[in-house]
Amino acid sequence: CSIPHLAAPQFPVKNAQTLRKNMTDEEKRLWYNFLKKLPFPVNRQKNIGNFIVDFYIASKKLVIELDGYQHFEEEHEKADKLRDAELRKLGLRVLRYTNDDIKKHFFEVCLEIAEISKADIIIEELLADE
Repeated sequence: CSIPHLAAPQFPVKNAQTLRKNMTDEEKRLWYNFLKKLPFPVNRQKNIGNFIVDFYIASKKLVIELDGYQHFEEEHEKADKLRDAELRKLGLRVLRYTNDDIKKHFFEVCLEIAEISKADIIIEELLADE
């Protein structure tokens, strides 16, 4: 499949493992500087049905996606909308951020995720090294 987030049904686990090993700089920043420190488990490149989501917080039914430039192409925008609709049918909430959001508004992105996930944290302490 030409769209990176739509996994071929017979290969989703292998694809997820590969994606975990090859995270983008923005995914690494969000993972290592914030999500990994949350007080509940967060999965990276998680298989959900035939999809691989960037980050998943099962206890909160929350999917977090980071979108690079290719997601602004018409084909990808349509695929993302269909994908999000399928994930919502499973009772999941999908948050989407652009790579620019991570680069330019990291604190605000983390604050929004913390608020939506109801993480009982002091975000300034969590991001002290940022």
